Amino acid sequence: MSAVAQQKLYAGAKLREMRTRLSLTQKEFAAKLGVSLPYLNQMENNNRPVSTTVVLALAQEFGLDVTELSTGDSERLVSDMREVMADPVFASDAPPMADLRLTASNAPALARAFLTLHRAYRQTHERLASLDEALGREDARIQASPWEEVRDFFHYCDNYIDAVDRAAEHFAGRLDPRSAAITALEHADITVAWSDIDGLRSYDAANKVLHLSNRASPQTQLFQLLLQVALLRQNDLLEATLDFARFQSDAARSIAKIGLANYFAGAAMMPYQAFLEAAQSCRHDLELLSTRFGASIEQVAHRLSTLQRPGAKGVPFFFVRVDQAGTITKRHSATRLQFARFGGACPLWNVHRAFETPGRFLRQLAETPDGVRYISLARDVSKPGGSFGSPVRRYAIALGCEVRHADALVYADGLDVSNDSAYEPIGISCRICERPDCHQRSVPPLERRLSINTDQRGVLPYEVN
Repeated sequence: MSAVAQQKLYAGAKLREMRTRLSLTQKEFAAKLGVSLPYLNQMENNNRPVSTTVVLALAQEFGLDVTELSTGDSERLVSDMREVMADPVFASDAPPMADLRLTASNAPALARAFLTLHRAYRQTHERLASLDEALGREDARIQASPWEEVRDFFHYCDNYIDAVDRAAEHFAGRLDPRSAAITALEHADITVAWSDIDGLRSYDAANKVLHLSNRASPQTQLFQLLLQVALLRQNDLLEATLDFARFQSDAARSIAKIGLANYFAGAAMMPYQAFLEAAQSCRHDLELLSTRFGASIEQVAHRLSTLQRPGAKGVPFFFVRVDQAGTITKRHSATRLQFARFGGACPLWNVHRAFETPGRFLRQLAETPDGVRYISLARDVSKPGGSFGSPVRRYAIALGCEVRHADALVYADGLDVSNDSAYEPIGISCRICERPDCHQRSVPPLERRLSINTDQRGVLPYEVN
Protein backbone atom coordinates (compact mmCIF):
# COMPACT_ATOMS: atom_id res chain seq x y z
CA MET A 1 0.00 0.00 0.00
CA SER A 2 2.85 2.35 0.81
CA ALA A 3 4.32 1.86 -2.64
CA VAL A 4 1.09 3.06 -4.23
CA ALA A 5 1.00 6.13 -2.01
CA GLN A 6 4.67 6.98 -2.56
CA GLN A 7 4.15 7.10 -6.29
CA LYS A 8 1.61 9.94 -5.90
CA LEU A 9 -1.03 8.04 -7.79
CA TYR A 10 -3.22 10.23 -9.99
CA ALA A 11 -6.28 8.27 -11.07
CA GLY A 12 -9.01 10.83 -11.62
CA ALA A 13 -10.40 9.15 -14.73
CA LYS A 14 -10.61 5.80 -12.89
CA LEU A 15 -12.45 7.40 -9.98
CA ARG A 16 -14.94 9.14 -12.28
CA GLU A 17 -15.48 5.94 -14.24
CA MET A 18 -16.12 3.93 -11.06
CA ARG A 19 -18.50 6.54 -9.63
CA THR A 20 -20.46 6.68 -12.90
CA ARG A 21 -20.67 2.90 -13.05
CA LEU A 22 -22.09 2.85 -9.51
CA SER A 23 -24.58 5.64 -10.37
CA LEU A 24 -23.39 7.75 -7.43
CA THR A 25 -23.24 11.52 -7.20
CA GLN A 26 -19.97 13.13 -6.15
CA LYS A 27 -21.51 13.88 -2.77
CA GLU A 28 -22.58 10.25 -2.23
CA PHE A 29 -19.25 8.90 -3.44
CA ALA A 30 -17.29 11.28 -1.21
CA ALA A 31 -19.34 10.20 1.81
CA LYS A 32 -18.61 6.51 1.16
CA LEU A 33 -14.91 7.25 0.79
CA GLY A 34 -14.83 9.38 3.94
CA VAL A 35 -13.56 12.54 2.24
CA SER A 36 -15.00 15.98 1.60
CA LEU A 37 -16.73 16.85 -1.67
CA PRO A 38 -14.05 19.41 -2.69
CA TYR A 39 -11.31 16.87 -1.99
CA LEU A 40 -13.01 14.24 -4.19
CA ASN A 41 -13.50 16.83 -6.91
CA GLN A 42 -9.79 17.65 -6.83
CA MET A 43 -8.84 13.95 -7.04
CA GLU A 44 -11.21 13.35 -9.95
CA ASN A 45 -9.60 16.25 -11.81
CA ASN A 46 -6.07 15.02 -10.97
CA ASN A 47 -5.32 18.15 -8.96
CA ARG A 48 -4.53 15.89 -6.00
CA PRO A 49 -3.20 12.31 -5.88
CA VAL A 50 -5.37 9.52 -4.52
CA SER A 51 -4.64 9.29 -0.82
CA THR A 52 -3.94 6.10 1.12
CA THR A 53 -7.22 6.61 3.00
CA VAL A 54 -9.15 6.64 -0.28
CA VAL A 55 -7.30 3.58 -1.58
CA LEU A 56 -8.26 1.66 1.59
CA ALA A 57 -11.86 2.86 1.36
CA LEU A 58 -12.10 1.74 -2.27
CA ALA A 59 -10.87 -1.72 -1.31
CA GLN A 60 -13.08 -2.07 1.78
CA GLU A 61 -16.25 -0.36 0.53
CA PHE A 62 -16.27 -1.52 -3.09
CA GLY A 63 -13.90 -4.51 -3.14
CA LEU A 64 -11.64 -2.76 -5.66
CA ASP A 65 -8.34 -4.40 -6.54
CA VAL A 66 -6.15 -1.36 -5.85
CA THR A 67 -3.60 -2.41 -8.49
CA GLU A 68 -6.23 -1.43 -11.06
CA LEU A 69 -5.73 2.22 -10.15
CA SER A 70 -2.14 2.20 -11.35
CA THR A 71 -2.66 0.08 -14.47
CA GLY A 72 -5.06 0.02 -17.36
CA ASP A 73 -5.56 2.40 -20.22
CA SER A 74 -3.14 5.22 -19.36
CA GLU A 75 0.15 3.56 -20.35
CA ARG A 76 -1.43 2.07 -23.46
CA LEU A 77 -2.87 5.41 -24.50
CA VAL A 78 0.47 7.15 -24.02
CA SER A 79 2.26 4.48 -26.06
CA ASP A 80 -0.37 4.56 -28.82
CA MET A 81 -0.40 8.36 -29.00
CA ARG A 82 3.37 8.50 -29.06
CA GLU A 83 3.50 6.13 -31.99
CA VAL A 84 0.80 8.08 -33.82
CA MET A 85 2.79 11.27 -33.27
CA ALA A 86 5.66 9.56 -35.11
CA ASP A 87 3.65 9.99 -38.30
CA PRO A 88 5.53 12.48 -40.51
CA VAL A 89 2.41 14.66 -40.64
CA PHE A 90 3.14 15.62 -37.01
CA ALA A 91 6.91 15.86 -37.38
CA SER A 92 7.14 19.55 -36.54
CA ASP A 93 4.40 19.68 -33.93
CA ALA A 94 5.07 16.66 -31.68
CA PRO A 95 4.02 17.44 -28.09
CA PRO A 96 6.31 16.51 -25.18
CA MET A 97 5.75 13.27 -23.28
CA ALA A 98 4.42 15.18 -20.27
CA ASP A 99 1.51 16.49 -22.38
CA LEU A 100 0.70 12.99 -23.66
CA ARG A 101 0.67 11.59 -20.13
CA LEU A 102 -1.53 14.45 -18.96
CA THR A 103 -4.00 13.81 -21.79
CA ALA A 104 -4.09 10.05 -21.14
CA SER A 105 -4.78 10.49 -17.43
CA ASN A 106 -7.07 13.54 -17.51
CA ALA A 107 -8.88 13.13 -20.81
CA PRO A 108 -8.77 9.49 -21.94
CA ALA A 109 -11.88 9.92 -24.10
CA LEU A 110 -10.16 12.73 -26.00
CA ALA A 111 -7.06 10.54 -26.44
CA ARG A 112 -9.14 7.71 -27.91
CA ALA A 113 -10.93 10.15 -30.22
CA PHE A 114 -7.54 11.40 -31.45
CA LEU A 115 -6.39 7.81 -32.12
CA THR A 116 -9.62 7.10 -34.01
CA LEU A 117 -9.19 10.25 -36.08
CA HIS A 118 -5.62 9.36 -37.00
CA ARG A 119 -6.66 5.83 -37.92
CA ALA A 120 -9.29 7.26 -40.28
CA TYR A 121 -6.68 9.58 -41.77
CA ARG A 122 -4.27 6.71 -42.37
CA GLN A 123 -6.92 4.57 -44.03
CA THR A 124 -8.03 7.41 -46.28
CA HIS A 125 -4.42 8.10 -47.25
CA GLU A 126 -3.79 4.42 -47.98
CA ARG A 127 -6.92 4.21 -50.12
CA LEU A 128 -5.81 7.12 -52.24
CA ALA A 129 -2.25 5.82 -52.49
CA SER A 130 -3.42 2.42 -53.72
CA LEU A 131 -5.97 3.96 -56.16
CA ASP A 132 -8.76 1.70 -54.94
CA GLU A 133 -11.41 4.02 -56.39
CA ALA A 134 -12.65 5.08 -53.00
CA LEU A 135 -13.80 8.41 -54.40
CA GLY A 136 -17.23 8.18 -55.96
CA ARG A 137 -18.12 4.82 -54.45
CA GLU A 138 -21.30 4.73 -52.43
CA ASP A 139 -19.72 2.46 -49.80
CA ALA A 140 -16.53 4.48 -49.43
CA ARG A 141 -16.93 5.45 -45.78
CA ILE A 142 -14.15 6.56 -43.48
CA GLN A 143 -14.31 4.15 -40.59
CA ALA A 144 -12.05 1.97 -38.54
CA SER A 145 -10.73 -1.24 -40.04
CA PRO A 146 -12.85 -4.00 -38.47
CA TRP A 147 -9.70 -5.96 -37.62
CA GLU A 148 -8.07 -2.97 -35.89
CA GLU A 149 -11.28 -2.13 -34.06
CA VAL A 150 -11.49 -5.63 -32.60
CA ARG A 151 -7.78 -5.64 -31.78
CA ASP A 152 -8.20 -2.41 -29.82
CA PHE A 153 -11.25 -3.79 -28.00
CA PHE A 154 -9.24 -6.67 -26.54
CA HIS A 155 -6.23 -4.40 -26.06
CA TYR A 156 -8.09 -1.99 -23.81
CA CYS A 157 -9.90 -4.78 -21.95
CA ASP A 158 -6.48 -6.01 -20.75
CA ASN A 159 -7.20 -9.10 -22.86
CA TYR A 160 -9.40 -10.29 -19.98
CA ILE A 161 -13.17 -10.65 -20.49
CA ASP A 162 -14.54 -11.44 -17.05
CA ALA A 163 -18.02 -12.72 -17.94
CA VAL A 164 -16.73 -15.01 -20.69
CA ASP A 165 -13.82 -16.23 -18.55
CA ARG A 166 -16.07 -17.13 -15.62
CA ALA A 167 -18.59 -18.81 -17.90
CA ALA A 168 -15.84 -20.97 -19.38
CA GLU A 169 -14.56 -21.88 -15.92
CA HIS A 170 -18.07 -22.84 -14.84
CA PHE A 171 -18.58 -24.84 -18.05
CA ALA A 172 -15.45 -26.91 -17.50
CA GLY A 173 -16.52 -27.70 -13.94
CA ARG A 174 -15.16 -31.01 -12.72
CA LEU A 175 -15.16 -32.67 -16.13
CA ASP A 176 -12.21 -32.51 -18.45
CA PRO A 177 -12.86 -29.96 -21.23
CA ARG A 178 -13.20 -32.59 -23.95
CA SER A 179 -15.87 -34.57 -22.06
CA ALA A 180 -17.69 -31.36 -21.14
CA ALA A 181 -17.74 -30.25 -24.78
CA ILE A 182 -18.93 -33.61 -26.12
CA THR A 183 -21.66 -33.76 -23.46
CA ALA A 184 -22.83 -30.22 -24.26
CA LEU A 185 -23.06 -30.98 -27.98
CA GLU A 186 -24.85 -34.29 -27.39
CA HIS A 187 -27.46 -32.48 -25.32
CA ALA A 188 -28.03 -30.26 -28.35
CA ASP A 189 -28.36 -33.37 -30.59
CA ILE A 190 -25.17 -32.45 -32.46
CA THR A 191 -22.97 -35.21 -33.84
CA VAL A 192 -19.19 -34.78 -33.89
CA ALA A 193 -17.46 -36.33 -36.90
CA TRP A 194 -13.70 -36.57 -37.37
CA SER A 195 -13.21 -36.03 -41.08
CA ASP A 196 -10.43 -35.61 -43.63
CA ILE A 197 -11.23 -31.97 -44.41
CA ASP A 198 -8.94 -29.19 -45.57
CA GLY A 199 -9.98 -26.74 -42.86
CA LEU A 200 -9.98 -27.22 -39.11
CA ARG A 201 -13.72 -27.13 -38.43
CA SER A 202 -16.97 -27.17 -40.40
CA TYR A 203 -20.44 -27.09 -38.85
CA ASP A 204 -23.40 -28.36 -40.87
CA ALA A 205 -26.30 -26.58 -39.16
CA ALA A 206 -28.98 -28.26 -41.30
CA ASN A 207 -27.91 -31.78 -40.31
CA LYS A 208 -26.45 -30.84 -36.92
CA VAL A 209 -23.06 -32.34 -37.67
CA LEU A 210 -19.77 -30.83 -36.55
CA HIS A 211 -16.85 -31.93 -38.74
CA LEU A 212 -13.39 -31.63 -37.19
CA SER A 213 -10.18 -32.25 -39.10
CA ASN A 214 -8.47 -35.51 -38.25
CA ARG A 215 -5.24 -33.96 -39.57
CA ALA A 216 -5.08 -31.33 -36.83
CA SER A 217 -3.17 -31.80 -33.59
CA PRO A 218 -5.13 -33.00 -30.52
CA GLN A 219 -4.75 -29.53 -28.95
CA THR A 220 -6.18 -27.84 -32.03
CA GLN A 221 -9.03 -30.33 -32.26
CA LEU A 222 -10.00 -29.70 -28.63
CA PHE A 223 -9.78 -25.94 -29.10
CA GLN A 224 -12.04 -26.04 -32.19
CA LEU A 225 -14.48 -28.31 -30.36
CA LEU A 226 -14.77 -25.82 -27.49
CA LEU A 227 -14.97 -22.91 -29.89
CA GLN A 228 -18.03 -24.45 -31.53
CA VAL A 229 -19.57 -25.03 -28.10
CA ALA A 230 -19.13 -21.33 -27.38
CA LEU A 231 -20.84 -20.34 -30.63
CA LEU A 232 -23.76 -22.71 -30.09
CA ARG A 233 -24.26 -22.88 -26.33
CA GLN A 234 -22.95 -19.49 -25.17
CA ASN A 235 -24.41 -17.36 -27.94
CA ASP A 236 -26.48 -15.15 -25.61
CA LEU A 237 -23.42 -14.31 -23.51
CA LEU A 238 -21.32 -13.53 -26.58
CA GLU A 239 -24.04 -11.33 -28.08
CA ALA A 240 -24.48 -9.43 -24.80
CA THR A 241 -20.75 -8.77 -24.65
CA LEU A 242 -20.80 -7.58 -28.25
CA ASP A 243 -23.70 -5.24 -27.48
CA PHE A 244 -21.63 -3.70 -24.72
CA ALA A 245 -18.64 -3.17 -27.08
CA ARG A 246 -20.70 -1.19 -29.64
CA PHE A 247 -18.67 -1.99 -32.73
CA GLN A 248 -19.03 0.31 -35.71
CA SER A 249 -19.66 -2.37 -38.34
CA ASP A 250 -21.17 -5.81 -38.74
CA ALA A 251 -17.79 -7.06 -39.92
CA ALA A 252 -16.10 -5.93 -36.69
CA ARG A 253 -18.86 -7.50 -34.63
CA SER A 254 -18.49 -10.82 -36.48
CA ILE A 255 -14.71 -10.82 -36.06
CA ALA A 256 -15.10 -10.01 -32.37
CA LYS A 257 -17.59 -12.84 -31.92
CA ILE A 258 -15.02 -15.31 -33.22
CA GLY A 259 -12.48 -13.68 -30.92
CA LEU A 260 -14.78 -14.13 -27.91
CA ALA A 261 -15.46 -17.74 -28.88
CA ASN A 262 -11.70 -18.26 -29.11
CA TYR A 263 -11.36 -16.70 -25.67
CA PHE A 264 -14.00 -19.04 -24.26
CA ALA A 265 -12.25 -22.07 -25.78
CA GLY A 266 -8.89 -21.16 -24.27
CA ALA A 267 -10.44 -20.39 -20.88
CA ALA A 268 -12.36 -23.68 -20.89
CA MET A 269 -9.21 -25.66 -21.74
CA MET A 270 -7.33 -23.85 -18.97
CA PRO A 271 -9.89 -22.80 -16.30
CA TYR A 272 -8.77 -19.66 -14.51
CA GLN A 273 -8.22 -20.71 -10.90
CA ALA A 274 -6.85 -24.16 -11.68
CA PHE A 275 -4.54 -22.78 -14.35
CA LEU A 276 -3.35 -19.90 -12.17
CA GLU A 277 -2.50 -22.26 -9.30
CA ALA A 278 -0.73 -24.69 -11.62
CA ALA A 279 1.24 -21.86 -13.24
CA GLN A 280 2.37 -20.53 -9.89
CA SER A 281 3.24 -24.03 -8.64
CA CYS A 282 5.50 -24.91 -11.61
CA ARG A 283 6.85 -21.35 -11.91
CA HIS A 284 5.25 -20.88 -15.31
CA ASP A 285 6.95 -23.79 -17.03
CA LEU A 286 5.19 -23.74 -20.41
CA GLU A 287 5.97 -27.37 -21.23
CA LEU A 288 4.62 -28.66 -17.92
CA LEU A 289 1.48 -26.56 -18.30
CA SER A 290 1.07 -27.78 -21.88
CA THR A 291 1.13 -31.41 -20.72
CA ARG A 292 -1.07 -30.74 -17.68
CA PHE A 293 -3.86 -29.01 -19.64
CA GLY A 294 -3.51 -30.68 -23.05
CA ALA A 295 -2.80 -27.35 -24.72
CA SER A 296 -0.15 -26.18 -27.17
CA ILE A 297 2.78 -24.00 -26.12
CA GLU A 298 1.19 -21.04 -27.91
CA GLN A 299 -2.17 -21.61 -26.23
CA VAL A 300 -0.50 -21.76 -22.81
CA ALA A 301 1.54 -18.61 -23.44
CA HIS A 302 -1.53 -16.70 -24.63
CA ARG A 303 -3.56 -17.87 -21.63
CA LEU A 304 -0.86 -16.68 -19.24
CA SER A 305 -1.24 -13.18 -20.68
CA THR A 306 -4.96 -13.13 -19.79
CA LEU A 307 -4.64 -13.82 -16.05
CA GLN A 308 -5.81 -10.38 -14.98
CA ARG A 309 -8.92 -11.19 -12.95
CA PRO A 310 -9.48 -8.50 -10.28
CA GLY A 311 -8.53 -9.90 -6.88
CA ALA A 312 -6.74 -12.93 -8.36
CA LYS A 313 -4.21 -11.60 -10.83
CA GLY A 314 -1.28 -13.59 -12.11
CA VAL A 315 2.09 -12.28 -13.24
CA PRO A 316 1.48 -9.45 -15.74
CA PHE A 317 2.89 -10.85 -18.99
CA PHE A 318 3.23 -9.54 -22.49
CA PHE A 319 2.54 -11.95 -25.35
CA VAL A 320 3.27 -11.47 -29.03
CA ARG A 321 3.31 -13.61 -32.16
CA VAL A 322 5.18 -12.60 -35.31
CA ASP A 323 5.45 -14.11 -38.77
CA GLN A 324 8.67 -14.63 -40.72
CA ALA A 325 8.47 -11.12 -42.14
CA GLY A 326 8.44 -9.70 -38.60
CA THR A 327 4.79 -8.61 -38.79
CA ILE A 328 2.94 -8.80 -35.48
CA THR A 329 -0.08 -11.10 -35.89
CA LYS A 330 -1.07 -11.30 -32.20
CA ARG A 331 -0.20 -8.94 -29.42
CA HIS A 332 -1.11 -8.19 -25.85
CA SER A 333 0.62 -6.58 -22.92
CA ALA A 334 -0.41 -6.43 -19.30
CA THR A 335 2.97 -4.79 -18.64
CA ARG A 336 4.30 -1.34 -19.40
CA LEU A 337 5.76 -2.71 -22.64
CA GLN A 338 3.51 -1.77 -25.56
CA PHE A 339 3.80 -2.94 -29.15
CA ALA A 340 3.89 -0.92 -32.33
CA ARG A 341 0.42 -0.44 -33.78
CA PHE A 342 1.88 -0.20 -37.27
CA GLY A 343 4.81 -2.20 -38.65
CA GLY A 344 6.89 -4.89 -37.00
CA ALA A 345 8.60 -5.43 -33.69
CA CYS A 346 12.09 -4.26 -32.76
CA PRO A 347 14.66 -6.37 -34.69
CA LEU A 348 16.84 -6.64 -31.57
CA TRP A 349 14.14 -8.61 -29.77
CA ASN A 350 14.84 -12.34 -29.40
CA VAL A 351 11.47 -13.28 -30.94
CA HIS A 352 13.03 -12.82 -34.38
CA ARG A 353 15.91 -15.20 -33.61
CA ALA A 354 13.52 -17.99 -32.66
CA PHE A 355 13.13 -18.97 -36.32
CA GLU A 356 16.85 -19.83 -36.38
CA THR A 357 16.59 -22.35 -33.52
CA PRO A 358 13.36 -24.34 -34.02
CA GLY A 359 12.09 -26.28 -31.03
CA ARG A 360 14.17 -24.34 -28.52
CA PHE A 361 13.32 -21.67 -25.98
CA LEU A 362 15.44 -18.53 -26.21
CA ARG A 363 15.87 -16.34 -23.14
CA GLN A 364 16.68 -12.65 -23.18
CA LEU A 365 17.17 -9.92 -20.63
CA ALA A 366 16.09 -6.71 -22.29
CA GLU A 367 15.74 -3.04 -21.43
CA THR A 368 13.47 -0.54 -23.16
CA PRO A 369 14.40 3.15 -23.62
CA ASP A 370 12.30 4.11 -20.58
CA GLY A 371 14.65 2.05 -18.39
CA VAL A 372 12.22 -0.77 -17.63
CA ARG A 373 13.81 -4.21 -17.68
CA TYR A 374 12.19 -7.41 -18.86
CA ILE A 375 12.84 -11.11 -19.19
CA SER A 376 11.63 -12.40 -22.56
CA LEU A 377 11.12 -15.98 -23.67
CA ALA A 378 10.84 -16.77 -27.38
CA ARG A 379 10.17 -19.90 -29.41
CA ASP A 380 9.10 -20.83 -32.92
CA VAL A 381 5.65 -22.42 -33.36
CA SER A 382 5.33 -24.19 -36.67
CA LYS A 383 1.89 -25.37 -37.75
CA PRO A 384 2.06 -28.23 -40.30
CA GLY A 385 -0.66 -28.54 -42.92
CA GLY A 386 -1.36 -32.19 -42.05
CA SER A 387 -0.50 -33.75 -45.39
CA PHE A 388 2.34 -33.91 -47.90
CA GLY A 389 2.60 -30.73 -49.91
CA SER A 390 0.41 -28.74 -47.55
CA PRO A 391 1.96 -25.39 -46.56
CA VAL A 392 3.57 -25.07 -43.14
CA ARG A 393 2.66 -21.91 -41.27
CA ARG A 394 5.63 -20.64 -39.30
CA TYR A 395 5.42 -18.15 -36.47
CA ALA A 396 7.45 -17.20 -33.43
CA ILE A 397 6.01 -16.22 -30.07
CA ALA A 398 7.43 -14.24 -27.18
CA LEU A 399 6.24 -14.22 -23.59
CA GLY A 400 7.75 -12.03 -20.93
CA CYS A 401 7.37 -9.85 -17.88
CA GLU A 402 9.22 -7.22 -15.93
CA VAL A 403 12.37 -8.59 -14.35
CA ARG A 404 11.03 -7.89 -10.85
CA HIS A 405 8.89 -11.02 -11.34
CA ALA A 406 11.91 -13.14 -12.27
CA ASP A 407 11.66 -15.30 -9.13
CA ALA A 408 8.26 -16.53 -10.35
CA LEU A 409 9.72 -17.81 -13.64
CA VAL A 410 11.68 -21.02 -14.02
CA TYR A 411 13.21 -19.49 -17.15
CA ALA A 412 15.03 -16.88 -15.05
CA ASP A 413 17.12 -19.53 -13.30
CA GLY A 414 20.78 -19.08 -14.10
CA LEU A 415 20.36 -15.56 -15.48
CA ASP A 416 22.27 -12.77 -13.77
CA VAL A 417 19.45 -10.29 -13.50
CA SER A 418 21.59 -7.98 -11.34
CA ASN A 419 24.21 -7.53 -14.07
CA ASP A 420 23.56 -4.31 -15.98
CA SER A 421 25.56 -5.49 -18.99
CA ALA A 422 23.35 -8.57 -19.37
CA TYR A 423 20.44 -6.48 -20.65
CA GLU A 424 20.10 -5.97 -24.39
CA PRO A 425 18.58 -2.67 -25.58
CA ILE A 426 15.25 -3.10 -27.37
CA GLY A 427 12.60 -0.63 -28.44
CA ILE A 428 9.05 -0.47 -29.74
CA SER A 429 9.31 1.33 -33.07
CA CYS A 430 12.29 3.05 -34.67
CA ARG A 431 10.33 6.29 -34.98
CA ILE A 432 9.73 6.50 -31.24
CA CYS A 433 12.96 4.84 -30.04
CA GLU A 434 15.31 7.50 -28.70
CA ARG A 435 18.52 5.46 -28.82
CA PRO A 436 20.95 7.43 -31.03
CA ASP A 437 23.40 4.63 -31.85
CA CYS A 438 21.24 1.58 -32.63
CA HIS A 439 22.90 -0.42 -35.43
CA GLN A 440 19.51 -1.83 -36.55
CA ARG A 441 17.72 1.49 -36.89
CA SER A 442 15.61 1.70 -40.06
CA VAL A 443 14.36 5.31 -39.84
CA PRO A 444 15.40 8.33 -37.75
CA PRO A 445 13.67 8.91 -34.40
CA LEU A 446 11.02 11.56 -33.97
CA GLU A 447 11.88 14.81 -32.16
CA ARG A 448 15.63 14.42 -32.73
CA ARG A 449 17.84 16.51 -34.97
CA LEU A 450 20.08 14.79 -37.50
CA SER A 451 23.60 15.63 -38.58
CA ILE A 452 24.77 14.42 -41.99
CA ASN A 453 28.43 14.49 -42.89
CA THR A 454 29.12 13.58 -46.51
CA ASP A 455 32.80 12.94 -45.68
CA GLN A 456 32.11 10.28 -43.05
CA ARG A 457 30.00 7.14 -42.78
CA GLY A 458 29.37 5.37 -39.52
CA VAL A 459 26.92 2.60 -38.67
CA LEU A 460 24.15 4.92 -39.85
CA PRO A 461 24.30 7.45 -42.71
CA TYR A 462 23.50 10.19 -40.18
CA GLU A 463 24.10 11.07 -36.56
CA VAL A 464 21.27 11.55 -34.08
CA ASN A 465 21.75 14.58 -31.86
